[in-house]
Amino acid sequence: MIPSLSEALAERGFDTLTDVQKAVTAPELAGADLLVSAQTGSGKTVGFGLAIAPTLMGEDDRMGPPAAPLALVIAPTRELALQVQRELVWLYARTGAKVVSCVGGMDARDERRALDRGAHIVVGTPGRLRDHITRGALDLSDIRAVVLDEADEMLDLGFREDLEFMLGAAPAERRTLLFSATVPPAIAELAKLYQRDAARVTTLSRGSQHADIAYKAVQVTAADAEHAIINLLRFHDAPTAIVFANTRAAVSRLAARFANRGLSAVSLSGELSQDERSHALQAMRDGRARVCVATDVAARGIDLPNLDLVIHADLPSNTETLLHRSGRTGRAGRKGISALIVPDKLAKKAARLLKWAKIEAEWILAPTPEEILALDETRLLADALWEADPTEAEAAFAARLLADRSPEMIAAACLRLYRAGLSAPEELNAPAAPGARPERPPFGPSIWFELSVGRDRRAEPRWLLPLVCRAGNLERSQIGRIQLLARTSLVEIAEAAVPGFVDRIGPEGLLEDDIRAKRFDGPIEDTRGPRPRSERPKPERSRPERPGPERPKAEYPRPERAPEPPRPAPAEATAPEMPPATDEAGVNRPEPTFKPRPTPRPDRPDARSAEPETPRPKAPGHARDRAADARPGDRPRKPRHGAERATTRAESPAPRPKEGRKTGPKGAAKDWSKDWSKDRPKDKKRRAETDAAPADRRRADAADPSKRLERPGAPTGKGGKPKGAGVKRGGPKPGHGGGNAPPKRKR
Repeated sequence: MIPSLSEALAERGFDTLTDVQKAVTAPELAGADLLVSAQTGSGKTVGFGLAIAPTLMGEDDRMGPPAAPLALVIAPTRELALQVQRELVWLYARTGAKVVSCVGGMDARDERRALDRGAHIVVGTPGRLRDHITRGALDLSDIRAVVLDEADEMLDLGFREDLEFMLGAAPAERRTLLFSATVPPAIAELAKLYQRDAARVTTLSRGSQHADIAYKAVQVTAADAEHAIINLLRFHDAPTAIVFANTRAAVSRLAARFANRGLSAVSLSGELSQDERSHALQAMRDGRARVCVATDVAARGIDLPNLDLVIHADLPSNTETLLHRSGRTGRAGRKGISALIVPDKLAKKAARLLKWAKIEAEWILAPTPEEILALDETRLLADALWEADPTEAEAAFAARLLADRSPEMIAAACLRLYRAGLSAPEELNAPAAPGARPERPPFGPSIWFELSVGRDRRAEPRWLLPLVCRAGNLERSQIGRIQLLARTSLVEIAEAAVPGFVDRIGPEGLLEDDIRAKRFDGPIEDTRGPRPRSERPKPERSRPERPGPERPKAEYPRPERAPEPPRPAPAEATAPEMPPATDEAGVNRPEPTFKPRPTPRPDRPDARSAEPETPRPKAPGHARDRAADARPGDRPRKPRHGAERATTRAESPAPRPKEGRKTGPKGAAKDWSKDWSKDRPKDKKRRAETDAAPADRRRADAADPSKRLERPGAPTGKGGKPKGAGVKRGGPKPGHGGGNAPPKRKR
């Protein structure tokens, strides 16, 4: 190991190296590409800092002047990148190395100026590093080592394209070190593409995960989840604690709740700016804040001093998130506690999550206020201030206090002052046992009322209960059981609330719309509702008996089928006459192949008999059969081109007049011998116009503006026609409009 790095480790108190640090600094792996998998909190940052030192420095003890960067370290989150930078700064402090960070949310101009002044190691997030590379601010031509910290997390966050871009831009002879908690197929594929014969290093133990972490599953009711978190923080009284939630809204709510309860808390989520996130972590390191409420953005690589308690306010989505969250405590040999808040409905999900992660957790209940107050007294008596000798001023004050107050009053006041700076514990409800049904308290004396609505009108207790409470001015606790019948429903009301209920609904018992209630004095068969599945009688699996006596199958013989009548013998077929082998000219003919004539059957007439052939009916609507399909009174159809006119079965007595209407009176048969249009008064004007001379009608239409085809005032031609209306056969001439066509513009 390089002496300057050994001195930095000794100054920090590193007596021995961790397993992963020993593995990556082995002499046989010097200069090789590495694919390292180790659990979180095992010292991976110092490990790859020691592993790349020989590649960057060689045999020298100090770095040269800063110029183009020699190493590139990529981290998934901003907080982890800044933390890696701080670790490498103290590790390489005696070598004169300059470490520059490039993370999102910070001023990019300051980062570009720092890169222009030169750097030895650059640490950043994928997006900001790629931005500097594309803009020409970051030069990768002299890169000797590339480190991907938490590579699996970067792939999960969608940084694969950025990683491939940076690895492709770096020199091919570089070293590539991939550090990941797990090695999924995507990481293995990335290693094959961008590493050269990478050495596989793993320090994951096959036993339990994080032997220094005690896992506890705290079972609570759904309404007491946040109360249980407060009691856990008060009970353990950890110097630093972190509470994980799944959403930003939950982080904001919990941080505000803790601040109202007197707990010094900060929040950490993706909606905060980088300055706010940096200040929150710095407050945790300085001791100004003791509780950090964060999303999974702080689950990777964040190292906070004296972090002894991790609380999962929301269950993690998978085992990897559970391990990384819990890995914030129990780091570098310290002990820690990881507590999962498990509501009653999520108990099975939490058990499966712990089983898949191969973790044995202790199932406990949340601390009660009595336990917390008793622990406060124990901590007060165990405080080291009792052993310190008082000063002269303190001794004089103690003498004056003993003269004015009794020792009992002084001790009680001391306990009150101690608890005054702490948050009061919360009262909790006892959670139900897994799978147990809550027992109902006895309802007491009651009276049943019958409602005029039942299953036939889709009655349900979920809307009957508020209906009765609203109409009768009752509380939910004053209503007992509700039983639905076919056309009515029964509601149990406490006897003490019946007088007020009756006065409220009146003598008619009207609740709402047409729903009425009246007192029910009949017998109540069963109002307990459906029984639990464990108490229901199990149906018998035996098959039901068939009606009638059972008989063996042999007594039902299959009926014998009657013999078929003999078929008549077929007549002998007459052989057809063969044509001559040669024609008149003596030319040989090929022998024709004849099919034998089928034998006529007695039940089917011969198709080629000499009897007259009955015409085959054709489809209705055919041109030749329309006359046959016509009915009496039908209108004769117009024949096709070249065809004769079809006639109906009953010929009309007179031909259809040309000026008559198409239809006759409603419900009457069409009689074309009579002109129906003359009997209608409204057709007198039309008949008069029809009888008029064509020239007179044209003049009348020309004089009527409503019948003109041109706008009023348009020039007309001879006979009252508009100009251009008289067009010769063959269409209008080019350039002239015909009829109402507007004239074309001249080009």
